This record gives sequence, structure tokens and C-alpha cells, in this order.
Amino acid sequence: MKKILVSIVAMVFALPTFAQFSSGGFDLDKENLYYGVRIGVSGGNFSGDAEVSGMKLGLNLGGVIGLRLSPTTPLFLESGLYYAERGGKDGKDKVGYNNLEIPLLIKYGIKAGDLAVLPFLGPYFAQAVSGKTTIDGQKFGTFDEKMWSAVKRFNMGLKLGCGLEFNNLYVEAGYQFGLNNISKEDDYTVHSNAFFANVGVNF
Repeated sequence: MKKILVSIVAMVFALPTFAQFSSGGFDLDKENLYYGVRIGVSGGNFSGDAEVSGMKLGLNLGGVIGLRLSPTTPLFLESGLYYAERGGKDGKDKVGYNNLEIPLLIKYGIKAGDLAVLPFLGPYFAQAVSGKTTIDGQKFGTFDEKMWSAVKRFNMGLKLGCGLEFNNLYVEAGYQFGLNNISKEDDYTVHSNAFFANVGVNF
């Protein structure tokens, strides 16, 4: 957790420097393409029949690309690639479920003085790539087939939230609802969800 906080603080102090060289971002007055970087925290949890259902904090890190869909309406399509640390925790027991994630978000831009307010909604598709699990004091890889084979790697869901941009600096917060059952057991239903909060810059 200390490493996550140090990374976020470093990113926040670096953002003004990045913004000096940026030339894109959300311009609500014209058609445009933009790029961005994001870093932040997530609070992941498992819902359904999962025994480890408490919140587990992790890191978000990614890059995005967005395109305005209409010259007359500030409607944007945004995608990208994220590394997102997810999972669940219950006391000393925890399950790491870290994903590579591709979102497909629709954003609508609203001017509020010098701010651009950008609510968004859309699906995401993810593949779990790593994770460390601790159950009853035993530590092992989440996807080590010899010890833990209860969850699937592929997951998908719905992502919603709202972002704010000011002079190319960007912040956002939202929630991800897991829609597919990631349990390999026929008698169990498990969904991977997460709260997230990110900061970044758009070019």
C-alpha cells in the first residue's frame, strides 16, 4: 500500500509538468482525438457466494485514447489498456485477482466554467494475469492449478463514473460491476467488482 501511495503522490506532482507540453484533452468546441495516462487506486471485492468478500486495495495504471463521435455533440468514445489490481479480502485471508483491462466507454462533455464534466458508462473486458492468495496462513498463486483453481481468468462487466478535466489535468471516480460468473464451481456464483479513483493528464 505504501508503494501505491508513493506512486500516486509522484504522479500528482508530475502532472503540471506534463500539462505544459500537452496539446489535446477534451475540447468541447471542436472535433478532436485525445490520449491520456491514468494512475490511481481500486477497492476490489467479490460478490455472490465468495467467502472472501471484503475490500482489497490495489493499483490502477493505464493509458487511454478517445475520439469525439460528433462535430455537433460533445460525445466521446474512449478505450485503452489498464493494469488493475483487484480481488477480495476477509481478515488475514485475501485473494489477488490482477487484470489487464480494456474499457469501451461513452463520455458526454458538459462545460462548467473552466471545467469539463464528463460522466461515462460502458462495458469493460478483462483477463486476470496474476495474483497472490493467502488462505488460513497458506500463501500461493491465485492461478496455481495445483492449489487454487476456483476462479476463471476472463471477466467482464459495466463501468460507470464521472471525470473532471481542467487544463488537461484529469480526475475520475466510479464503480465497476462484474457481470459474468468467474467461479469454476457449478454450485457457486462469484463476481469481481471494484471502486476506482484515478488521476491523470490528457494530451
